Formats: sequence, C-alpha cells, structure tokens
Amino acid sequence: MNTNATKKEVLEAYHFRHAAKAFDPTRKISEEDFRFILETGRLSPSSNGLEAWKFLVVQNPELREELRPFAYGAYNQLPTASHMVVILARKGLIPESPYIYEQLTKVKKYPAEMVRNNVGAWHDFFDSFHLDNERARTAWASKQTYIALGNMMTSAAMIGIDSCPIEGFVPDRVNEILAQRGLLGDDEYEVSVMVAFGYRAKEPRDKTRRTMEQVSEWIL
Repeated sequence: MNTNATKKEVLEAYHFRHAAKAFDPTRKISEEDFRFILETGRLSPSSNGLEAWKFLVVQNPELREELRPFAYGAYNQLPTASHMVVILARKGLIPESPYIYEQLTKVKKYPAEMVRNNVGAWHDFFDSFHLDNERARTAWASKQTYIALGNMMTSAAMIGIDSCPIEGFVPDRVNEILAQRGLLGDDEYEVSVMVAFGYRAKEPRDKTRRTMEQVSEWIL
C-alpha cells in the first residue's frame, strides 16, 4: 500500500466535503455507491459493540414532504437530495434488556452463561457513566450514531458524493411522524440525526478552519 498516496486521497476527500445546502435533483447516486456508504456506517464502531442505531433511508417523496415543515435544517435538502437518511438511536438500553442479550450472544457470539454472569459488570458500567434514566441512556446511544454519521460522510466524499449532516429539526414531531408509520418499532427508537446525500447544486466557497495550533495541544 502506498500510504502517502492514501493519505493524500483522504485529505483531498476532507477538502472536497462540505455541508451541501441543496443538491442537484437530476443526479442520483447509484445503488452500488449508496450501499457502499451504508456499509461504512454499518461497520462503524460503537460503545461495547452494541450498534444501538438504525438507518432509515427515506426515499418516499410523501414522507419527505411530511417531515419538511419540522426539519428546518433540511428544508432545501429533503426535496433535492438523492438519498436521505434518518439515523435512529435505540431506547431502553438497560443491562437486562433483551436487545443487549441478543447482541452479545447472537451477533458477538459470546457464551450465554458469560453474558448472564456479567450483568453486574454492566450495571457498574452504566452507573459509572450515570446512565440511570432512560433519557441519559438514549443520549448515550445517540452519541454513538455520530460515529457512523461521520464515517458515512467521509466515505461518500472519498467517491465524490456530497452530504450534509442535519440537526435542525423538531425531534418530537419527527418522532411522531415516524411512529405513525411504524418506523420506530415498538417504541424502540427515536431520531438522533439526519444526513442528506447527493451531488452539489453549486460549488461552495473555500473551506476555512482554525489552525492546528488553535485546536490541538500536545501533553508530553
């Protein structure tokens, strides 16, 4: 592997990436390319490997239009993006939850007896991070979704596809709309963040950032 060439390609992707406020509605991402983007989200790391997320790929025009009044940060992206993803965070995570047991035994292939015997350690972990109520636990799960979000945006940029992360929405109304369509399971999920993908409608201004010295400090 030519590591210098790889580093150059990665930095070029970061310079290419910007938060596209509107997309060219005539250009669509191929299924192969979008499945690649989703795969980088699926393969993203998560705390304790719980993968406490779900990716809703919202291609239905009626649903997009229904969400639009309550997603002011996506007002221009919803009608123009090739692909719109609503990233959900899992609720109700407690040491004894069936989801954690299933994830550890069926996905991560840990012995069932070991998982049952480690419930006390899970309680210690939850206590150490003050995950003592549903709001705190859902917020913890929501933080994990941003790892997948960042990886999907980077992988998109690597293949010349634009994106825009979106937090500008009314969570209660978005959750209500998704719940009415049965997209939150049995009250298992809530919206965490959105991200739009497509091809830019116009070229952005040059990227600006604070200097490395301003944003980093070495402790030797």
